[in-house]
Amino acid sequence: TLSEAAPPNTVVALFNVKDRDSGDNGRTTCELTGEQPFRITLLAADAYALVTSETLDREQVEEYNVTVRARDEGSPALSAWKTLLVRLSDVNDN
Repeated sequence: TLSEAAPPNTVVALFNVKDRDSGDNGRTTCELTGEQPFRITLLAADAYALVTSETLDREQVEEYNVTVRARDEGSPALSAWKTLLVRLSDVNDN
């Protein structure tokens, strides 16, 4: 759960992506699918943060299904998806 008053660049989740291959086949990238008020930031090798990219408004959207796609740089590239549920808590606007 995340407060709708959270400013842009608020960290929502931290996660790691690992690929057991070596070299280029073991390098990974992450991206979000669809339009959402979040972005992924690379923190270190295989460590990422999901952060807010804009101001949120619970009155417009109460929750988000955020799908993260991780992909390796092998040939052919392999990928996996994970969906995170982000619920917004209300802040009294009055």
